Amino acid sequence: MQNNNEVILKVEHLCQYFKMGPTYELKAVDDFNIEIKKGEVFGLVGESGCGKTTTGRTIIKLYNATSGNVYYKGQRIVAGIRSYKDKIKSEKKRVEEEIKKLRETKDNDTDVKAKIDSLKKELKDEIAKQRENIKLANIDQKKCDKIYAEKLIHQLKAELEEKRKETSNQEELIKLEKDYAIKIKLAKNERLVNEIQMIFQDPIASLDPRMTVREIIAEGLIIKGIKDKEYIDERVCEALEKVGLVREHANRYPHEFSGGQRQRIGVARSVIMNPSVIIADEPVSALDVSIQAQVINLLNEVRHELGLTIMFIAHDLSVIKYFSDKIGVMYYGKLVELASSDELFAHPLHPYTRSLLSAIPLPDPVYEKKRKRIIYNPIAEHDYTKEQPIMREVKDGHFIMCNTAEYEKYKKQLADENK
Repeated sequence: MQNNNEVILKVEHLCQYFKMGPTYELKAVDDFNIEIKKGEVFGLVGESGCGKTTTGRTIIKLYNATSGNVYYKGQRIVAGIRSYKDKIKSEKKRVEEEIKKLRETKDNDTDVKAKIDSLKKELKDEIAKQRENIKLANIDQKKCDKIYAEKLIHQLKAELEEKRKETSNQEELIKLEKDYAIKIKLAKNERLVNEIQMIFQDPIASLDPRMTVREIIAEGLIIKGIKDKEYIDERVCEALEKVGLVREHANRYPHEFSGGQRQRIGVARSVIMNPSVIIADEPVSALDVSIQAQVINLLNEVRHELGLTIMFIAHDLSVIKYFSDKIGVMYYGKLVELASSDELFAHPLHPYTRSLLSAIPLPDPVYEKKRKRIIYNPIAEHDYTKEQPIMREVKDGHFIMCNTAEYEKYKKQLADENK
């Protein structure tokens, strides 16, 4: 694990709901919270349909978040407004009920009027506060890239001014100003979210069949405003060689490659943008076992070479264990357990985590004969009629979704295991 305490990506109360008709909403991601440190590999695991991919796509802004926030290097890049609107509605309802009760009492009319006026003022202040939150959320959601570009331009201009003072040679000064003019021009098209790239699950569907490999990989550079053909070609060839392909592959089309090679093209498309964070959405799930190992080793090499932080989404716990520093277990849109890789495999506490671990097959016929498959039934396992679960820390760095009774049970279980 990386010895770095800088949090590069922080997700707070992220929710992504989809309307499924006039009355029903699908809660694909519900109150999701994580912190990923710089240089870390965070594994997100869970069964198909639990919301892993939706979480990744919401973080990278392919979907607009329903509510919650995502911070990248301390700056908010994703901001949903649903929670603020819900707060206004709930406060209005609460105040209306309290006013109704006050009017039904037999207290002095002057006292009742004073209390009602106080409640109305309280409501007005709360509405103003939440509307301000909505305004700031909309600014961060829509204008974070513009703010980032302006900050970058300001830094470049300050750098240029410093170097002007240090340079006395006229020719060097002209060259310096020309270089910085190009950098400032490119900075205008810079987006903060470009520093977070995604490797998509399906290597066939994520590559345009009508574009050559060069066009696919170079697309991000062209969007940034780079027009120098020689520079683009060189960067594309560098990216191809970095992922184990050759320069000649640049003029071919996606259908001419195998599944593993297509996934390498997806990796090259991501790393060419020099990102700090990569969200790898099940990059090996559609590949043969031998090719899976190649792609995982490739990601490991690229990670160490470029100092990347990776959010690795998968449902294969064997892969997750090998590759991740920290693991989050997701079930029906909620994070149910979070711990370091070693801790999670040594002391799985949540029944769903134990169910997933029991499903891992091993190439050992003796073990396979004895292996007992644990079936997770949330209705039988949990009783949340009296108290709803929240994320609690049962051990240093080990969090689990539970209520008070379950928390005490898990603490006792850990104490017994450590005896």
